[in-house]
Amino acid sequence: MLLAFDTATPAVTVALFDGERVVAERTMVDAMRHGELLAPEIAAVLDEAGLVRQDLTALAVGVGPGPFTGLRVGLVTARTLASVLEIPVYGVCTLDVLAAAAVDDGTVAGPFHVATDARRKEVYWASYDAEGRRLDGPEVVKPATVATDGPVVGRGALLYPDAFPDARGPEHPSAAVLARVVADERAELLDPEPLYLRRPDIAEPHKPKRVS
Repeated sequence: MLLAFDTATPAVTVALFDGERVVAERTMVDAMRHGELLAPEIAAVLDEAGLVRQDLTALAVGVGPGPFTGLRVGLVTARTLASVLEIPVYGVCTLDVLAAAAVDDGTVAGPFHVATDARRKEVYWASYDAEGRRLDGPEVVKPATVATDGPVVGRGALLYPDAFPDARGPEHPSAAVLARVVADERAELLDPEPLYLRRPDIAEPHKPKRVS
């Protein structure tokens, strides 16, 4: 029984996969409440499936790229659960999950890009072939730097229509797709370490200057 979740975007998404199908899934979109929402959403999908944490055999987690605070919630939860339950945890680039969803849904039919919101008027960006295999990225860039008339999947395209006029869905990642990606090994499986791509907004204070 695989529990999958991702908190790298404004969506908190959780799903349970039994090896053949997704048996429960929940998604809430709230960019400011990842820490409040993730644990209750995990409990809700377990309750819906009639399971307890001890029934889990593996975890899958989106490793970003994403904003520091939200991404940290998912990664810390995944590592803690894996340690307590003594089960493996597999990380997947969140942009790869969006790419897989777009291919599965038929949203794209050729090479495409994925862009999510990186704040500071930037996007997290990666390029993919028609099968959803990553060709380049991820990186954090200004939309104008990678502007294209080609299809772009994800919220980044919706936020910057001048740079990405051909916006495609989905807007946010799905834990159900994440679970299937891990089960089928359709993307590179990573350690559960965050892809921040840049320093967090909050920095450690500098040492005070000496006063003579």
